Amino acid sequence: MTFLELFIIAVGLSMDAFAVSVAKGLSVERLRPRNVLSVSLWFGGFQGLMPIIGFFLGVSFASFVEHVDHWIAFVLLGLIGINMMREAFSRKEKNVSPDFSFKTMLAMAVATSIDALAVGISFSFLNENIWIAALLIAVTTAIFSAIGIRVGNIFGCRFKSPAEFIGGLILLLMGIKILVEHIWV
Repeated sequence: MTFLELFIIAVGLSMDAFAVSVAKGLSVERLRPRNVLSVSLWFGGFQGLMPIIGFFLGVSFASFVEHVDHWIAFVLLGLIGINMMREAFSRKEKNVSPDFSFKTMLAMAVATSIDALAVGISFSFLNENIWIAALLIAVTTAIFSAIGIRVGNIFGCRFKSPAEFIGGLILLLMGIKILVEHIWV
């Protein structure tokens, strides 16, 4: 995968964290720099950690699924992407607490990074350099989270659904690209 393709995946993965950050920004009356830093570190950190965990899980059983690895990558990225796009159109309002405690942030960070675990598994089948990919995902997510909490605090919820939809579409398209490359190459 090229650096640009990895960056596009990083942007797609960061959209869940961006959407939650927008909602988090809505939940606080007065946004402080420590709030921005907290959201960035939690979301960026977990988005970077989960692909590493997924990668090593995938490596442990990669030899058993070598002949269908591109299908697995396609299905994982496709399902994550479709789910994100579906959630973008969901009318169900998600209430986000203005709480920045360890327990709250841990739960939110894990919830927004589960898809990165699946992407890490996909990376193991594609023999990607997980350290570069994880670092890029972490930094991209941290930046998008910092922007998201500011946007939410200033503008409101207007950008949350489009961000989730675009992120899902990016992941779905990357899954299709991986499948097409393996079938026709």
